[in-house]
Amino acid sequence: MNHRFFTLLGMLGVLFSLCLAGLPSTGLAAGWQPELRVGLFFGQSGAELQVNVPAVLQESDTEKRKVFFSPGKTMKIAVQSGKLMVDGKRTDAAKLSLRPQQKASLNTMQVTVNGKTYYGGIQILLRNGGMTIINLVNTEDYLRGVVPREMPPEWPAEALKAQAVAARTFALKHRKRHESEGYDLCASTHCQLYDGTASESESADAAIRATSGMVLMYGKELINANFHTDSGGMTESSQAVWGNHAPYLQPVKESATKTFPWKQSFSLENFSKQLAKAGYPVGTVKNVKLSKLTIGKGASDRSASGRVKIMRVIGTKGSKTIEGNELRSMLALKSTLFDVQLQGNQIHFIGYGFGHGVGMSQYGAKTLAGSWGYDKILSHFYKGVTLKKLY
Repeated sequence: MNHRFFTLLGMLGVLFSLCLAGLPSTGLAAGWQPELRVGLFFGQSGAELQVNVPAVLQESDTEKRKVFFSPGKTMKIAVQSGKLMVDGKRTDAAKLSLRPQQKASLNTMQVTVNGKTYYGGIQILLRNGGMTIINLVNTEDYLRGVVPREMPPEWPAEALKAQAVAARTFALKHRKRHESEGYDLCASTHCQLYDGTASESESADAAIRATSGMVLMYGKELINANFHTDSGGMTESSQAVWGNHAPYLQPVKESATKTFPWKQSFSLENFSKQLAKAGYPVGTVKNVKLSKLTIGKGASDRSASGRVKIMRVIGTKGSKTIEGNELRSMLALKSTLFDVQLQGNQIHFIGYGFGHGVGMSQYGAKTLAGSWGYDKILSHFYKGVTLKKLY
């Protein structure tokens, strides 16, 4: 990995990339870091807020102050007759923000929403007759609520550092993913799991501090740093899973194969009904056509890693071809790296790995952390990338 200081040309390239990603041009200034808006609660009729430092509730767009807010007190926000109410008083604002007084940094504050505490402040949007509650949080504090949810904090330090860099890169790459809904990222697996202070861990915090501001780039662009639980022995390309080519998201062999073994079984009656419900009315399933799984070997119905691209299902009323990703979603299979067996009135899916298989395998990173640093782990799973410090 290249850890040398940026050349002037490189700095300009990164600056241009950040502008494209929606990040302010001041992102290279010392002490600065991006502020994220994380959607927490939706369609709420009311909320109770507490803060740990003096704060101010203001109109988000005009910064006009509404209420000074002291620690130890509870503020009640509600929707009544299509308006936001603050401690029983009506406001005509459709967007309110709760931030530290004196325009102090968000990292000086924590806010509690209905008993759950988050780093930073809060934004409240009046939307569709209810409230959308959004956490305003600096990137590094956001990661404190993400990394221990996405990777067990007792795992090796180098694996946690790799996870911190991947999570930071993913967050900044996908900033404004939910812009049409008024925020940047959600707190679920659609973006990244985020739990505020509840999952705080010293080992995860240490990994975040050790990699502060570090991201992965391909050329001048932040990468889409996808990750998953376990590859089963070989990761997958983004082209094979989602149909979009990314030169850094290519199949990578792991040091061990057939990891995370699993088996899921269904009666043929139940399987046939699920197929019909999904738009594949083949009658009662009698047979399936799928080549045998060999990890790392492709076929007409399998990707280069061995994952199922398509499977032919033959029933009493005809046959249909189903995509592997659709099968996985329909049946809640752990991966598409599987074989199929029909025995009597049962169909068995016997596979390996857990997740879509694209990008970094978290269990793979755990194994490699025994002898590799986080930078080498990341370069193993994301091909041709550069590790750079943005702030």
